[in-house]
Amino acid sequence: MTRLKKAVLGSVVAGAIVLSGCATNGGMDPKANVAGDKVVYHVNDTDDQAVGALRNIGNHLEVNPKARIVVVTHARGVDFLFDGAKDKGGNPYNVKVEELKAQGVQFDVCQITLRNRKLDKSKFLPEATFVPSGVAEITRLQQREGYAYLRP
Repeated sequence: MTRLKKAVLGSVVAGAIVLSGCATNGGMDPKANVAGDKVVYHVNDTDDQAVGALRNIGNHLEVNPKARIVVVTHARGVDFLFDGAKDKGGNPYNVKVEELKAQGVQFDVCQITLRNRKLDKSKFLPEATFVPSGVAEITRLQQREGYAYLRP
């Protein structure tokens, strides 16, 4: 066998070994080696976004339970965090919000929205926290804290 054929054969064998290592997790838990993503979910319309956002966040945490997730709401996006709020199907939002909060998800509400819509903090679920400005908080999380941005 020529030197060139040996080199090519060696490269093919090495590549196969590397690929076979990628094809298996060696019996390990696939979530065991997952890094803690930092993600900000932006919700500014309850009717069109809240159900999808909550579903996406649940899916995200299923595959990466170490993820640090902040949901920033403003405008009509704050409405799903009202105490007693329900989706179009009549399902209460608080059940999923409580479940996600227990998994470490933070739910931020824009205080400028509260002022502009004349809303009181007492109208919100106890899981909600308040930030001075929703859009400023999203910017801060992205630029200063290194969060990825998702808008469902």
